[in-house]
Amino acid sequence: MCFRPRCSFCYIFITLYTLMFIFILSLILFWIIISPSSVKFHVTGASLTQFNLITSNNTLYYNFKVNVTVRNPNNNIVVYYRKITAIAWYKDNAFGWVSLTPFDQGHRNTTFLQAVFVGQRVIKLKPQQLGEYKEETNAGIHKDLAVDFDLNIRAKYARFKSSRFNPPIVQCRRLKVPFISNGKSEPPFTVTRCSSAYFFSDRDADA
Repeated sequence: MCFRPRCSFCYIFITLYTLMFIFILSLILFWIIISPSSVKFHVTGASLTQFNLITSNNTLYYNFKVNVTVRNPNNNIVVYYRKITAIAWYKDNAFGWVSLTPFDQGHRNTTFLQAVFVGQRVIKLKPQQLGEYKEETNAGIHKDLAVDFDLNIRAKYARFKSSRFNPPIVQCRRLKVPFISNGKSEPPFTVTRCSSAYFFSDRDADA
């Protein structure tokens, strides 16, 4: 008789543990069955109308425009973009930040974004990089620009909606951007695919 309460407690604990395990396993299986494909980013256009580095004080004056397509290829996933920060880089130096307007993206939808970076910032180039900058300026095309996208999103499948999370940084690297002079540039920009880890994973999950 004295062992029944303890056994009852064990039974309740095992039952709760089993139910929790089944619930977690169901969520995992549910996500595997959905198996959403990663959202795809492409830089479809980029141009510079100002990109002048003053070497006496290492100040970069810039006017950099980037056009991007964002493609949700999934038939059953809606993506809610709640924060979109575009970050411009030149040879490992971040020089511009722009917050873009949040939006909702439906199934099999392509959204067009534009990020415009205008301003000035102190950057530090190594001697070799400074030489490359001068060569690129003479050629009229800068070969080592990049744009990253720092996102905060929610995903929805049917009535199930995830909590907000931060997917991996989307990296659009090694952009060859022409300098526009008198409304013309040579050569034209080549469409560039951006890269990231699996889009629907939370980069802060293991932090």
